[in-house]
Amino acid sequence: QVQLVESGGGSVQAGGSLRLSCAASGRTFSSVAMGWFRQAPGKEREFVTAISRSGGSTVYADSMKGRFTISRDNAKNTVYLQMNSLKPEDTAVYYCAAGVGPWYGSRWSRIDLYTYWGQGTQVFVSS
Repeated sequence: QVQLVESGGGSVQAGGSLRLSCAASGRTFSSVAMGWFRQAPGKEREFVTAISRSGGSTVYADSMKGRFTISRDNAKNTVYLQMNSLKPEDTAVYYCAAGVGPWYGSRWSRIDLYTYWGQGTQVFVSS
């Protein structure tokens, strides 16, 4: 079992930045790949980014490349999402998720690979 708790959401103007955190407890944090997803009102949950167990490999959705950065600190059992140059279309509830298994690279964009989910944190970007 892995329990995940996101924090760091809030309201920001377009062009601004936010840093989300996801604290994990339970299963050894370094044994799980971590991902961030988001869900806007009326839309399906979509992949944002993922990071391997060691933190050495990452994958991003095309629309987030260059603006968002995922990182993890296995000593602190925490994964981060640094979001820069935010746009109104980035408004959504952001979820972190954990998955068990080897690093599949871009396959970790698949929502069904993730077993554990946080409750989400709201990000609102105003124009």
